[in-house]
Amino acid sequence: MFILYAVLIGIVVGFIAGGRLSGLAALQLRWSWVIVAGLLTQVVLFSEPVSARIGSLGPPVYVTSTAAVIAAVLANRAITGMPIVALGAVSNLVAIVANGGYMPADPAALTALGAAHPTAYSNSTIVPDPVLAPLTDIFALPTWVPFANVFSIGDVLIGVGVGVVIVTAMRAWDRPSRVATAPPVGA
Repeated sequence: MFILYAVLIGIVVGFIAGGRLSGLAALQLRWSWVIVAGLLTQVVLFSEPVSARIGSLGPPVYVTSTAAVIAAVLANRAITGMPIVALGAVSNLVAIVANGGYMPADPAALTALGAAHPTAYSNSTIVPDPVLAPLTDIFALPTWVPFANVFSIGDVLIGVGVGVVIVTAMRAWDRPSRVATAPPVGA
């Protein structure tokens, strides 16, 4: 849900900065279907009916879907903000891979949410002695925020990058030459 907040904040800031939603329509993303498919895979993977039954397939599906999204983000690296998204996504992937396909969550962050130790495969779980602990889910959104969850520095970078992409695109609405596009394949 962290990305959802980044999108909403990006749109609000885009309007405040004089942008228009029509600028987003001019944004040309390469491999957008890969981004959507990778994120939808994770939504399904971490939904209650699937996460309770996925077992040992969870970690490789999580890692593969995350790597696919990173590849698509990198294909769009010429778009202002996408390198920040890529840095955050790589940060998360490194932490996930280093911890066997799980994103460790700080017990104190989960406690701040009033959440218990997940009993099914989850996007955040308690791992004893997590590797690369500073890159893991060590922060928690306030409980009054809808869909409050734990998050990592990588999630913050992804959110900032998504916001930058949105604001930049919205501000380019009247200047088509400023609308960012990904370079042609092989460039």
